[in-house]
Amino acid sequence: MSKTEKGVLELREPTPARAWLVGVMAWFVPEAGHAMTKKWGRAAVMGGAVWVCFIVGLGMGGHLFDLTTGQGSSPLLQVPPMIANLGSGILYLFEWLRGVGFADDPAQAAKATYEYGNTFLLIAGLLNYLNMLDAFDIAAGRKP
Repeated sequence: MSKTEKGVLELREPTPARAWLVGVMAWFVPEAGHAMTKKWGRAAVMGGAVWVCFIVGLGMGGHLFDLTTGQGSSPLLQVPPMIANLGSGILYLFEWLRGVGFADDPAQAAKATYEYGNTFLLIAGLLNYLNMLDAFDIAAGRKP
């Protein structure tokens, strides 16, 4: 409970269980959270942006991060970009199962655009975290 300026206690309602489900689905499948809340425009634009960033990033030769060391760096340095990449949900997991985008492929690293690809992949994950929070707030009734 929190106190308002007038000294009246404000009671908070617990977050509905459906909001948690929407949040998890929004992380797992980009677009799914907004589709579950029937916000079709947001699902198309915001979820579509995640898909486009991810596909373009892989197409540019971007590298997905995991805890394996690359080029002699510490595994701890891989954690922040890996968390960003994990935000892509099923897109990341699917590519991890396929083994695409994780290996240090000289042909991919030779592309002039591979660093832009890395950036697109990181942005896809971070943008999906924002989409997840937005869908969660809509389902919880905190946002129209």
